[in-house]
Amino acid sequence: MQYLFPKDFWWGSASSAPQTEGESLGAGKSPNVWDHWFELQPERFFQGVGPENTSTFYHHWREDIALLKQTGHNSFRTSLSWARLIPDGQGPCNPQAVAFYNQVIDELLAQGITPFINLFHFDMPMAMQAQGGFENRRVVEAYADYAALCFELFGDRVKHWFTFNEPIVPVEGGYLYDFHYPNVVDFKRAATVAYHTMLAHAMAVQRFRQSDCDGDIGIILNLTPSYPRSQNPADVAAANHADLLFNRSFLDPALRGTYPDELVALLGQYDQLPTCLPGDRQLLASGIVDLLGINYYQPRRVQCRANQVNPAAPFMPEWLFDHYQMPGRKMNPWRGWEIYERGIYDILTNLRENYNNPRCYISENGMGVEDELRFLQDGRIEDNYRIDFVREHLVWVHRALAQGSRCLGYHMWTFIDNWSWSNAYKNRYGLVQLDLATQQRTVKKSGLWLADVARQHGFTTEDK
Repeated sequence: MQYLFPKDFWWGSASSAPQTEGESLGAGKSPNVWDHWFELQPERFFQGVGPENTSTFYHHWREDIALLKQTGHNSFRTSLSWARLIPDGQGPCNPQAVAFYNQVIDELLAQGITPFINLFHFDMPMAMQAQGGFENRRVVEAYADYAALCFELFGDRVKHWFTFNEPIVPVEGGYLYDFHYPNVVDFKRAATVAYHTMLAHAMAVQRFRQSDCDGDIGIILNLTPSYPRSQNPADVAAANHADLLFNRSFLDPALRGTYPDELVALLGQYDQLPTCLPGDRQLLASGIVDLLGINYYQPRRVQCRANQVNPAAPFMPEWLFDHYQMPGRKMNPWRGWEIYERGIYDILTNLRENYNNPRCYISENGMGVEDELRFLQDGRIEDNYRIDFVREHLVWVHRALAQGSRCLGYHMWTFIDNWSWSNAYKNRYGLVQLDLATQQRTVKKSGLWLADVARQHGFTTEDK
């Protein structure tokens, strides 16, 4: 069967500054939370590999952009580093950073690749984290100033801006589950960070619309559908609670400019609401996006709690549901995550039916593989498994498009094997293989396949 996509469909991939640039303490950049945490606890990073050891985009940007072109990209999403551009978090900008980002943006455009620029990818400058990070409203205002500077410096050429990537992740990792710095376990502080993040988002949207920039501004959310174990009302309620906490807590303010009443009532019931000040409601209402980025990797399967919670324990999301491992689920055996391709269709359908069908695109979807060198043949990674993964997800995107979804593109995570937080290089996701020792880049089979898909505006399967 032939699957054709619109001629102006966005084909490409996504990356981030802290995971690719390198020079994490050089070229005028100040430490961010990752540099600081690695200095404190290098043992918590896989094989002791820290943020300095990335794919060195700072020095190989021209070569890498040529590889973007080779692998069929007509668009590419990356982020700017707040700590590189404004080393103190607020105040004077770093001219070396301005020159670097100008070169990158100009070269992307020269190669016919549209830049999608994200302002924040889990990388709070330590100068701002020392003031409390997004627990502190002064940091919210500093972020808005940083956003405004980016629009001023680069908005003449960048037409697609995003305020945050996966804003739930620093909340989960840093303030609930201890897998990001500052390693806090406190739901109310987590709720405050989440709330202030959306205030920061809305401030940045305001600044963009007050600027002379044209184009659009959005946010990138990792939308993970919550599927109940059964249609029993208790399981359905558990799935709804998970959806409220992990999806709608960001999706509703981004697309509706307000929080779900049900979520506010739920947090109020457990005394976990953040402090709301006069003017916040109007500010949030001004932050409705022009374009939504959707990151999708795996579903969330839940069931009602089997046991009572300990009332003396700290309140956590798992007071409201249990995780469920569905028998017979399809798995990525090299990463341990479920593969459920239909989930990408369910997200797009939900947006079409319940959120007025916003302009959106798939901003991340990908397959991580540990020890991927086992698939090296004649000097190339033969990653047929990744091709199958992407193809099957695109089949469901195509179905959503046929039913009226306003999905405008598909970006993979990621372009090149990159450093991935505390997992470092444990799992490889790239279309391009990176040899860490030599920094040699080699396009994988999936990179050549994506180039063909982009060139043909689609692909053909053997399905009838």
